[in-house]
Parts: sequence; C-alpha cells; structure tokens
Amino acid sequence: MSLVITGATGQLGRLVVESLLSRGTAAADIVATGRSVAKLADLADRGVAVAELDYTKSETVAAVVKPGDTLLLVSGSEVGQRAAQHATVIAAAKEAGVARIVYTSAPAATTSALVLAPEHKATEEALVASGVPFTILRNGWYTENYAGEVEKGRENGGIVASVGDGRVASASRKDYAEAAAVVLAGDGHEGRVYELSGDVAWDFDELAAAISGIVGREVVYTRLSPEEHASLLASFGLDEGTVGFVVALDGNIRDGLLGVTTGDLGRLIGRPTTPLAEGLAG
Repeated sequence: MSLVITGATGQLGRLVVESLLSRGTAAADIVATGRSVAKLADLADRGVAVAELDYTKSETVAAVVKPGDTLLLVSGSEVGQRAAQHATVIAAAKEAGVARIVYTSAPAATTSALVLAPEHKATEEALVASGVPFTILRNGWYTENYAGEVEKGRENGGIVASVGDGRVASASRKDYAEAAAVVLAGDGHEGRVYELSGDVAWDFDELAAAISGIVGREVVYTRLSPEEHASLLASFGLDEGTVGFVVALDGNIRDGLLGVTTGDLGRLIGRPTTPLAEGLAG
C-alpha cells in the first residue's frame, strides 16, 4: 500500500516527501504527485514513484490511487476554487478504494471566522460525508509567510500592519510537513482532528525584533488602522479584492484567531516547534 502525496510540486508537499524519506519510509512506498511530473524528476531519480494528479481532473486521481492507499490531500492554492477541487479529489479517491485521506485544513475550520476558513469547512464536511476514514491536520500559520517582511525590514527598517497587538502562533513549514509525515506513516490517527500551531504566540513587535536580528538593523512595527492599511495597499496598485482580503486577515489576527497554542504540533513531531527567528532566517 502506498502513501500518495498530492501537491508534491509545491513547498509543503515536497517537504512531506522529504520528511517521509528521512523518517525511514521506503521511496518505493511513496507516490509523489502534481500537475507537472517534470518537476518531480529528481524524486523519481531517488526511487519515489511520481505521477500526474490534477485536482480538477478526477481521472488523474483514479489513475494514481489504488485500493488500500493513504492519500495526503494538501489544500489547493486557488482560493475560491478549492472546495470544488477538493471534493473532486475526495470523490475520486473514495471510488478508487482509498483507505484513508489526510487533509491539511485551517485552524478551527468548522467554527472560525477566519477569512480562509469557509473552503476548508466545506472540504472537511465533504470528507466526513464521504465515509472514507480520515485525519484532519488543521495547519496554523507558516512562519515563512513573513519572509517578505524580512526584506521590507532590510530595505527600510520598518513593517506595517493592522493587526494591532494580535498574536500569531506560527511554525515553520517543515514542522507542519513533519507532522503530516508522522500521521501518514503511523497508526492511531484515524478519525482525529489535530489543531496544529507553534509553541509560542508572538506579536508584531516581537516579529520586528526577530527581523532586526536577522538583517542587522533596527526594525520597527507601525500599527495602522484597517482604513489606513487599506489605503496604503490600494496606493501600491493592489485590486480591491486583494486589499479587502489582506485587511480582513489582519483583522483575524487582531481578533486572536491565529494566536492559539495547542501543543498538538510539538507532540506529533516529538520536539519543540521551530522558533520564530530561526524560521524566518530559513
């Protein structure tokens, strides 16, 4: 029986494959998939099976998933289309006889006001309704999401946001990938829903301080109101939808929706999650 990894051409999926290999899973037991098989050639050279899998094409799922396989469904990147895409994969995997689906969701997806939650909520509901055994990994925020803030700090010594004093319990993408590998290759995770986040919830003053240590200059966080933030983003030429999304997300952080520390991630990977400064430095 194989471990089928979707989105292996993306950052998280690739790291899951690497984590499985480093933890001793045989390359022949892993199927790394993505829209472009050419981008997986180096994994194929290492003995990993590779295949095309497109979330919009059920036939590509049927061609890859075999009875008894475990499938990691890495949430798609096309916001607004993900619920339908995920439902396509779930239905096709069920038809193919998949033994379990592991899905990368969002924090408190079924109850949260997080702007990103609705598509994850719909996917979780589709997964439960399918009757396929599942494990849900509700991934919190990735520290790497703030790589751009490091460059801003390096360039002008400042970062701006409308998060107020809100906190973010982030962890590195590698931490989340390792958790997925543990769940995929291990037993006892069926039917479980894990709320994954970093061990420490930091605020943006602490983010600025961490960036200061990386770039070697003082970096200061400036608090903007949502209106000021929207105006600034619009001045950069961003469209109205993008502006609204970014400001809404900062509002979610301000309201504490990404600051919850559960300890689930550290427990799954058997070590502390990667500290903020280390995750930012890469």
